[in-house]
Amino acid sequence: MRGVSDPLPADLAEALAHAPELGDYARLRYYAEVESTNDLALALAASGEREGSAVLADMQRAGRGRRGRVWFSPPGAGMYLSIVVRLGQQSESLSLVTLAAGVAVARAVTTVTHLPVELKWPNDLVLGRPWRKLGGLLCESAGSGSRIDAVVIGIGLNLLSLAYPAEMRDRATSIEAELGRPVSRAAIVTEVLAEVRDGIDRLRRGGHDWVLQNWRRFGQVGLDAAPVRWQEHGEWRRGIARDIDSLGALVVERDGRLEHLVAGEVLWERLSRE
Repeated sequence: MRGVSDPLPADLAEALAHAPELGDYARLRYYAEVESTNDLALALAASGEREGSAVLADMQRAGRGRRGRVWFSPPGAGMYLSIVVRLGQQSESLSLVTLAAGVAVARAVTTVTHLPVELKWPNDLVLGRPWRKLGGLLCESAGSGSRIDAVVIGIGLNLLSLAYPAEMRDRATSIEAELGRPVSRAAIVTEVLAEVRDGIDRLRRGGHDWVLQNWRRFGQVGLDAAPVRWQEHGEWRRGIARDIDSLGALVVERDGRLEHLVAGEVLWERLSRE
């Protein structure tokens, strides 16, 4: 993995120093420039670093999102953060890590900014009508063979309007654009770390219902009989989004039957520009 990290910016070091409740989640490595924070965090996980170890970068040269997409990561414009979590023997919780992380980031942004953040299944933070993307998550597992030793939660959040290309302005947004002013990255980072720590602790203690209920609260608009379409065996299907199930799959109604979508691209026809 990349060598010695860069010194923490003064405001971030001060914020972490005043957040003793973070515990191991204050073990933050900062880099001015990296290929990918997820790659560095995966290397930390493979080397045995304990839960809460995290990587924050000012910019990424090869940030990535779901399904191999590039995550635009210009310097100083966003929060590019990856966190190592370990769930031990509770492998049944792994499918809920992304939902728990989404709830954590939504709660953190709401606390710091009071913006009406919503969640779009399975891993996007959105605002407004139609939806404009504020951030996204990418969870990747670390381990050998079928054994999962750790999960890395990668979080990209648009802080400034420079965080996305101008041609994406009708589909993306930033905290700066929504508030009309910049926001403290240090405040966002520390609040996200605190909320992720809380969410993962709840999963570990069996708090699956808490995760699902809070995800439904932030994602209700997209579940409330919203028309959706998705690809299945190379063909587009249409249906109505109804709920998420106990494992976090999207429940859709098609031709009078309920189907459970566990992966793939889902488009919300009236809520987003795709």
